[in-house]
Amino acid sequence: MILEEYDETLNSTFDPYEVENVIEGFPKTGVTCFSKKLFDQLVSRFGGVEIALSSNGNGKSPIYKINYDGKDLALFMSRVGAPACIVQYEELFAMGLERIIVFGTCGVLDKSIDDLAVIIPDSAIRDEGTSYHYLKSAREITVNPKYKKEFIKLLKEHNYSYVTGKVWTTDAPYRETRKKVLARKEEGCICVDMECSAISALAKFRDKEVFQFFYAADNLDSAKWDKRSLGSNEKLSDKEMIGLLAIKFAISLNK
Repeated sequence: MILEEYDETLNSTFDPYEVENVIEGFPKTGVTCFSKKLFDQLVSRFGGVEIALSSNGNGKSPIYKINYDGKDLALFMSRVGAPACIVQYEELFAMGLERIIVFGTCGVLDKSIDDLAVIIPDSAIRDEGTSYHYLKSAREITVNPKYKKEFIKLLKEHNYSYVTGKVWTTDAPYRETRKKVLARKEEGCICVDMECSAISALAKFRDKEVFQFFYAADNLDSAKWDKRSLGSNEKLSDKEMIGLLAIKFAISLNK
């Protein structure tokens, strides 16, 4: 299979640092989410100052600097889907970013997991294509090898419950068939997303620090799909507090 043709060569025909230059004063640590509405709320709340633009054929996305508790962080919105997300992170690393705290939604494969519940992935099934360009072919990848204990400590300090487990990362949300959902549950997956395994592969390949967590959204563990608060402004204040949690965690690591 073509996904088994991994090439461990470090340099490509062109590399991110040939596309983006190092930006003086660019924060070493960044926080990112995937929701435009939530991102705008966080930028407004923390008075973000635009410091760069992330560009592709679909347009430009601003990257902001925020200051919290006397420390600077980068704040940006991630592109949805592994290929676009990873290209963006590659270019941000070229600008000077070293560490990213990533949080976003996931679908749950266990209906007992409540809407907006915090999920910490510890492994991911690589049912996407991007990760196979960064690591040798394998069915699974370890997620969050660092900082899990530290994040759990922060959750407990703020009275957040959480669940840990395996995530199924897929490129094709409209092909999350009932048969596949049941098969992934049999493998131990508790949720599904579109970027996690690829982000973990990139972090390992580039030797960067990335910590990922989810807040639960739609439920696939029922006879009929339940959208819950996915893609809506429902519970936006609760989602903003989860964003604040990510920022506090980033600050605790940015020492």
